[in-house]
Amino acid sequence: MPGAGARRAYNHRVEPDALELPIFELPVVLLPGELLPLHIFEERYKRMVGHCVDGGEPFGIVLRDPEGGARRIGCEARVTEVTERFDDGRMNIVVTGERPFRILDRFEAGEYPAGEVEVVGGGPDFDEGLAEDGAAGSRARDAFADLVRRVGGDEVERAGLDALDSYGLAARVELPIDTKQHLLELRSEGERMKVLAAALDALVAAVSRSREIAERAKMNGKLVIDPTPEAE
Repeated sequence: MPGAGARRAYNHRVEPDALELPIFELPVVLLPGELLPLHIFEERYKRMVGHCVDGGEPFGIVLRDPEGGARRIGCEARVTEVTERFDDGRMNIVVTGERPFRILDRFEAGEYPAGEVEVVGGGPDFDEGLAEDGAAGSRARDAFADLVRRVGGDEVERAGLDALDSYGLAARVELPIDTKQHLLELRSEGERMKVLAAALDALVAAVSRSREIAERAKMNGKLVIDPTPEAE
């Protein structure tokens, strides 16, 4: 492996199928197509994000778990908006997830953390060549539409849902971190749809239970039965 001084910038080949990418460890998971607001305050990350904004380059977001370890599968993040800049260099930004990647090596690239990574597919211009599981896709889209209906009372256009892949659906709902990381690590669109369908079904069930609990709370936990007899 070349020394740190020989590392090349993003979009230049380090090794076959490998790129150098600034790495940002966070207790969140970013998915392709997902929008994520971030407040940048630590010095090295202010330098990192400033470099990426000035050069129009992405950085990588990887999940840092509660024990302090970092996952090896992450997602490229591109700054799509700087919503606020502060005098001390802090920034409020919005990033968009692009391609999943696998970290091959970690190092300090001068002023901020970086890594040698390989793209593992799943971005808007990448075709994994794996067919979607039709049943799982329909189940996931039905569950998503049901969730939107239960939470907001809105109907979702089916044509719009059919145009979304698993990442597109997942980016539009708040999922558990572990579920999002699992989706990011799966290389099969069919498998992602199965995992997503199960996760959305669980959310629909949770919303249904919470509403039932709320209704029972209004009635002091009592089941109200209409005492009026049916007309014969």
